[in-house]
Amino acid sequence: MAVETSDFHRGMKIEMDGGVWEIIEYQHSKMAQRSPIVTAKVRNIVTGAVQEKKFRSGDRFETPDIKKRTMRFLYSDGSSFHFMDEESYDQLELSREEVGSAADFLSEQQEVLVGFINGAPSGVEFPKSVVELKVTEAEPGVKGDTAASATKPATLETGAKVNVPLFVNPGDTIRVDTRDGSYIERAR
Repeated sequence: MAVETSDFHRGMKIEMDGGVWEIIEYQHSKMAQRSPIVTAKVRNIVTGAVQEKKFRSGDRFETPDIKKRTMRFLYSDGSSFHFMDEESYDQLELSREEVGSAADFLSEQQEVLVGFINGAPSGVEFPKSVVELKVTEAEPGVKGDTAASATKPATLETGAKVNVPLFVNPGDTIRVDTRDGSYIERAR
């Protein structure tokens, strides 16, 4: 299926220069007396190389054949992440680079979607963009500290670091948006 630059969005994968690239960010620009251009930061799925490219408005790209399978995250041994297919019980080992930014929010026995491009694993996504994780380290909150704009760093059970409001304490469970790693709210 072909897409144009006007269809770009974060996370979209396109075929370009003999490889598969993921759009990290993009910006449409229109200059006087010229046709609009799209500046995009793209990451090669296989090598992880990041480049900034400029495209003319209306340029067309093919999208790769991507299949997603539901898998369960089993464990991490430090250098790789191990997943199991829920239907066939096949196990899959992926490197930190292959897992991508999802590595910061994976907890054991969590269900995830593993993408496959032309049969090769290409990344991990969460079925929902919100995960609940326990805060393991943070400065203690002070009663009455409810200022919405003030934040402090906190470490989650997965090792990820997130800025949280001052009233969040170690042991609290919070909801985190996996797309950008931002705090949403305390879980009830």
